[in-house]
Formats: sequence, C-alpha cells, structure tokens
Amino acid sequence: MKDFSGRKRILVTGGGGFIGSHLCERLLANGHDVLCLDNFFTGVKQNIAHLLDHPYFELMRHDVTFPLYIEVDEIYNLACPASPVHYQFDPVQTTKTSVHGAINMLGLAKRLKARIFQASTSEVYGDPQIHPQTESYWGNVNPIGPRSCYDEGKRCAETLFFDYHRQYGVDIKVARIFNTYGPRMHPNDGRVVSNFIMQALRNEPITLYGDGCQTRSFCYVDDLVSGILRLMDSPKDFTGPVNLGNPREFTMISLAETVLRLTGSGSPLVMKPLPADDPRQRCPDISLARGALGWQASTPLEDGLKKTIAYFEDLLASG
Repeated sequence: MKDFSGRKRILVTGGGGFIGSHLCERLLANGHDVLCLDNFFTGVKQNIAHLLDHPYFELMRHDVTFPLYIEVDEIYNLACPASPVHYQFDPVQTTKTSVHGAINMLGLAKRLKARIFQASTSEVYGDPQIHPQTESYWGNVNPIGPRSCYDEGKRCAETLFFDYHRQYGVDIKVARIFNTYGPRMHPNDGRVVSNFIMQALRNEPITLYGDGCQTRSFCYVDDLVSGILRLMDSPKDFTGPVNLGNPREFTMISLAETVLRLTGSGSPLVMKPLPADDPRQRCPDISLARGALGWQASTPLEDGLKKTIAYFEDLLASG
C-alpha cells in the first residue's frame, strides 16, 4: 500500500533496546513515521516511553522469529540480545533470533521492495588474529563455544543478507557494529562500560577479567546512529559490510581507572579468570566508513562516559 503523506514509513526491530531507542528518536526527529517492534526480552519500555505520545510513533510487541505482515518503506533490523549475559541465557533462541529473524525481515523487504539494514557485529571477527580489523578479514570464531550462538548467528545473518541480495536483488545495507555505550544501556547486561559504572556507583569491587590488558574501542551511541543513517542513505550499490566504531583503543584497566576518576568512587579492582573465547583485542579499521560515508566517531570517551554515568546515577536514584 502506497503512503502518499511524503513521510517514510520505517520499521525498527529491537526498537525498545539501547541502540534501537536512540535510532527511533533520530528517525522521528528527521520527520519519518516509525514503527518500533520489540519483544522486550532485553529492551525495556522505559527506553521509548517518552515517544509513545508522538503522533508518528507506533509500538508493536512482536518476536522477529515469527513472520510479520506490514507495509513499510525501510527496515532497520536490530533485534537480538547482544551481551553475553543475555544471549547465553537461551542460546538456541539467540541463534533463532539472528537467523529466523533475518529470514523473516528479508522476506518482508523482498515483498515490499524495501531497503533493509542489518545490525551485524564486530563479533563476526571472533578473537581476531589481525589488528585492527578490516571488513575483508574473515574472522577467527569458535563455532561450538558458549559465545557461538551470537557470533555464528550474526555471521549466518550476514550470509542470508548477501544471498537475498544476489539471488533476489534485495536492497541491503550491512554494518558491523563495534562496542557502543551511552544512556539506556541495560544496567545488568554485564558489558564492560555498564558493569564498571554500576559497580563504581555502588562502591562495589570493579571486576576485571584476565590481566585487564585486553583492549576494546568504545563508540558513543549518538555517533553510531549517525553512521547507521549515513549507511542507509548511501548509494544502492554500496551494500557493506562496513565497520562502524571508534578506532581509539583502551585497555580494560585504563577504562576502569577512568570510570573510578569520573565517579569519584573508591571501589577496588578485582581480577577474575578470563571467560571462554573472550577476544584479546578489538579495534575497527574505519577507512571504508570514512571514505564511502564520510563518517567517523567524534565523541571523546570521557565526554560520553560522563553522560552515561549521569544516566545510571538517575536510574539508581529512581530505584
């Protein structure tokens, strides 16, 4: 069904989640009609409660592992638990979300001739043996480990996206998203930024795994959303995959020390064994994003951490 209002009708799966809720906000600010879809396994209504009265925002509770029959112009497929605590809770369902979810959303895009975005992940690189990681790197992933439900699920989703593109001509855009942080992160998702901040604010020991010298690169959520939108606005022949992340690299110890300084916490550092298959290093090469999209992350880590800490302080204060 054609919409003659001039507004794009946009579906965001996983729209109640951390990144999805920020994307919904930005799409509404850009004048679009947004359908937010979420089963609220890891997403929370609080993330999008302030949007419910917006005249061009609609919320639907739905699981992407089941088919969906709607009419939209564009699809952003973000639905999937993305932290080990959540995706290892029900690993079979995690794989289904990536694989069945991709099949269902690609089928919808095929029927509607709609452009579709896939939120892939730096986890497709596994524990990388090249550094930083370029899009041409095939990765080093354990296919049978405790993280495989997520890593291999996302790899299979990429396969499906490119096969639907080659076989059916579906208009696809694939981004490999690196570590992202900011307000609306789940406080109990076990990710390093939320974990360190919550432990510091509660004056609990800061948990470091291994020797704390593993590295990650942290991209503020507003920067990431800008990259996603630029990718969706890029020419049809630019499918990706494209790395979206901040190439500035930090050790876990240096991140912990920064969080302690910004919160004024006296929490001690505690070392624990490294979890299975945990990557030793993770850093994006964003040459392709810079060249093809004119995009790079611009928010300094401390600026983003201050906003994230303020969010968690408000969350704790509200009970």
